[in-house]
Parts: sequence; C-alpha cells; structure tokens
Amino acid sequence: MDLVDKLRSQKIRVLEIPKWGPYLRKQWENHFASHLDLNEKSAIHMYDSGWFCGYLWHLFSYKRKDCLEGEKAIEAFNQEFKKDCYLFYQHSDYALLVENADAMNFNHLVEEIGEDIYIVDKEFRWTFVMTHETDYCGPYFSRG
Repeated sequence: MDLVDKLRSQKIRVLEIPKWGPYLRKQWENHFASHLDLNEKSAIHMYDSGWFCGYLWHLFSYKRKDCLEGEKAIEAFNQEFKKDCYLFYQHSDYALLVENADAMNFNHLVEEIGEDIYIVDKEFRWTFVMTHETDYCGPYFSRG
C-alpha cells in the first residue's frame, strides 16, 4: 500500500500536488535556513549537484539549526498537533497536502524510509525530516 492509500485508509484527507516540490523546497529553505547566507549554505552542501547532492537536511546534520534527532524527533513529530501539512521529497517535484493530519504519525511513513522526505505544517512553523541516511542522519524535528 502506498503512502497516499495508507493515509486515506486512516480517514486522513490527502491532495496530490504533483509539481509543487520546487516551490515547497524553496519555502522550507526560506523558513528554516534564512539565518545562513549563500556561502554558509554552500559550505554545508545545500546546493551541490555532485557527491553530496544538495540536501536541505544538511542544515541539521551540520548542526546549523537546533533540532531533535532520532527517537526524540519521532516522538516530537508524533506528539505535534498537525492540522494541515505539506509532505514533499528532496529529489522529486511530487508533493502532498495532508489535511487534518493530526492522526498522521511516524508509523505511516515507515515505508518511506530510505527517501529524503520533508513534512512541514502549512505555516512552516515546524518540520520533520527523514533522510536516506537512516543509520547515520536523522530523522530530525525542528521549529522555524
């Protein structure tokens, strides 16, 4: 069962927004990494197209923004009140708007492990990030 079906089976309303990925990644960067200048973002490989592949979550792995990691991040995400959220990926334009998402928790995302996935409330006040580096980096939870 894919993620959309899994969420819908829990009576969570999900709208697919297939071309919103670039917009949401830029908004995420604007809200969570606005304290860094272009040189600082480059130093943590947020924009690389080579070996490090330009991951937004490097903001957390390079300790440039306070966050919870691992089990503490999962617990914070599960306990966070989630009204409407965006869910998007690092390397895809595909995204979702998850409405009345309070029932959504980490267990819904287990099949997404190995992907770089970002969940953020509609106002970009908090974020939960799962990385493809599941044994080394993340997941992360942070407030804007």
